[in-house]
Amino acid sequence: MEGFFKKKLPIKRKLPSNEQQTSSQEMQSSAQEQQIEVNLDELPLDPGKRIKMSAYHLNDRDKIRKVYLQRGPFQPTKHTFPQRKIGSSLRRFCPSWYIEFGNWLEYSIEKDAAFCFSCYLFRPDFGKKAGGDSFVTEGFTNWKKKERLSSHVGGPNSAHNLAWKKFQDFKKQNQHMEVLLSKQSEQVCDIYPSFLTTTIESIRFILEQGSALCDVESTNSTDQGNFVELLKVLFQSKESRSLVVLEKASENHQSITPTIAKDILNVAALETTNAIISDLGDELFGILVDEACDISNKWQMVVALRYVNKKGSIVERFLGIVNVKEITALSLKMQIEELFCKHGLSISRIRGQGYNGASNIQEQFSGLKSLIIEENPYAFYVHCFAHPLQCMLVAMAKNHIQVASLFNSVSTLLNVVRGPCKQHDVLRERQIVNVREALEKGEIPNAQGVDQETSLKQAMDTRWNSNYTTLINLIKMYSAITDVLEIVKEDGLNADQRAEASGLLLLFEEFDFAFTLHLMKNVLGVSNELSQALQRKDQNIIDVMDLVNITKQRLKDMRNNGWDSLLQEVISFCNMHTINIPHMEDVFCPKGKSRRGDKAQAITVERHYCVELFYAVVDIQLQELNDRFTVTNTQLLLSMACLSPIDNFSTFDKTMVMEFAKFYPREFSPIELMMLDAQVENYIIDVRSEVDFASLKGINDLSEKLVKTRKHIVYPLVYRLLKLAMILPVATATTERAFSAMRFVKNMLHNRIVDEWMNDYLVTCIEKDVFNNIDNELIIQRFHNMKSHNEQL
Repeated sequence: MEGFFKKKLPIKRKLPSNEQQTSSQEMQSSAQEQQIEVNLDELPLDPGKRIKMSAYHLNDRDKIRKVYLQRGPFQPTKHTFPQRKIGSSLRRFCPSWYIEFGNWLEYSIEKDAAFCFSCYLFRPDFGKKAGGDSFVTEGFTNWKKKERLSSHVGGPNSAHNLAWKKFQDFKKQNQHMEVLLSKQSEQVCDIYPSFLTTTIESIRFILEQGSALCDVESTNSTDQGNFVELLKVLFQSKESRSLVVLEKASENHQSITPTIAKDILNVAALETTNAIISDLGDELFGILVDEACDISNKWQMVVALRYVNKKGSIVERFLGIVNVKEITALSLKMQIEELFCKHGLSISRIRGQGYNGASNIQEQFSGLKSLIIEENPYAFYVHCFAHPLQCMLVAMAKNHIQVASLFNSVSTLLNVVRGPCKQHDVLRERQIVNVREALEKGEIPNAQGVDQETSLKQAMDTRWNSNYTTLINLIKMYSAITDVLEIVKEDGLNADQRAEASGLLLLFEEFDFAFTLHLMKNVLGVSNELSQALQRKDQNIIDVMDLVNITKQRLKDMRNNGWDSLLQEVISFCNMHTINIPHMEDVFCPKGKSRRGDKAQAITVERHYCVELFYAVVDIQLQELNDRFTVTNTQLLLSMACLSPIDNFSTFDKTMVMEFAKFYPREFSPIELMMLDAQVENYIIDVRSEVDFASLKGINDLSEKLVKTRKHIVYPLVYRLLKLAMILPVATATTERAFSAMRFVKNMLHNRIVDEWMNDYLVTCIEKDVFNNIDNELIIQRFHNMKSHNEQL
């Protein structure tokens, strides 16, 4: 019978389901407590590799919590966060979430998931209440729903907040225990906060003076650099015992060590960037992108933002510099996306693009522009307005032989005169003598800072105003340059150098060279004012278009009425420097051709210089301006011009304003367009009747005035249009300034600076006005929390 029926087990009390689960967990935990041996040095950093806290023995848990508390949350920033398809789009973890949820949020590289640091350490192991194991063992991966992070925190009595309270209580207890057991002296504890404050103030001072922090050396080095020496002086001036105590402190407490100094600068850069992102808020923006090769032959890409701040002013801010390992359009876009993801930005918010028109990788920038427009069709591209002024010179040199010859000769001259140190010193001495003689004769004003010293600099097509400045200095230093060429002709190092100097002397003594030199000086002088204006950060497209029209008008006036004054200027120069002046009525004979062999129609010398050179050069300039500044987005620019407040809004046209709004369907829905139609009429009547708006000079002034008078609240749709017009990039001056700072920081003596250190320096240096407004306490607090220290501070 026993073969057919199963033997009954002894009767036991049936436990409720929750008691069964608890009993099972306790049995499992008890079994694991007997098996797991804890090695505190090998505890995993990645939250995805950890086991539950309840799996450890009860007597070991506080030790483990203490180790993790010293390490802090695991928050990798340099990791390339993988994308995963959620719905119809690709999503990934955003490192900027560390800023919002940094006291508890962790990221697992192993599982590509988010975890809660405080819940792992102190959350009771019970069921799925308040998210269960999703933020403890399984991990959160739904990157599309950022709000789940906030919902995890929950209310005051949520599981997370209860764990967080235990976390804070344990931390205070842990600090108390550390103070009792620490070998750190009480003196260091007392003066260490002042050390950090002094270190921060030293960094501010060095950045304000334009010095580099790259010379930070260890305290054992003989030459410790300006930064360390400045800290020592400041420490000694505050307390006589400060430096002695500091040198006896542990390495993590020595503020003058390179690691600590760089960590503080990194924190300062993070806070500066966070302040910029906070100032940007949810506003739309334009981007400025440029590239350059640093001293170690690494391609660096600078990204800057252009947006309208809360005061209604247009600002351009340096966002970061990125090392580009692969120079392709797709690679550049991925680098920008990664930088945007780091700071919580999105390509969908871009409404303007600006790139270097004379860049070495302008084809890749063209591809980058297309990729961004493909993803965001409202990110309108406007060609950099400043670089075409230099491109015009290049195009002109290719199309006119005589102008090309001038700049080739100037380039050769600079190599001969500025190359060897001896020639350079002689040039300076002769110029000083000439300036003194001119001062005695009263030919130049005797005032401080006026014509005291002039130098020749190498002209470059992509260096703004360099050609114009070089030509002016060449005219001023003509006599000194001639004297140096005479010396090189007689005492040159070799025959080639002497022959080169002899040929330049012959060229210098010709009327042809003098005329072309003054012609190009005057022509570039017309566009120089436009180039200078384009370098302002607060410049806008409407004002620039006005400057372009002014430049065109000046060139036309020069063509119609400038010949006589130019000729008299050249003749006066030739008389001063004993250059033979040809008779203007004589028949012009080109070089290399005899009058007999020339079958072309004979022309006079005056006609050659007036028609074939003067008119031709000015016409090329005008044609280039027309081609560069009216083809790209013509309709967009014309529509924007209607917003200008100049002459009491004389260019206002309601139809054109409505056309401008239609360029941005994301910002103006069909209903809002109908509302704008009525709002524009009220707006124009209002501002034309106000005295405060009568003297405005541009849309920047208009925007600031609207905010100041709070009319931007009354006419929000009109103000939205103004902001869209202002964020379109005009020129890439901000990126040019960033590369100038980069070459100062990363030079021949400091060519191994890592990219992160250079980026931190550039952020704090370029955006000093933002950095100077950040409180020291905020930097110190973030510094304490950025990574574990040997001892509690």
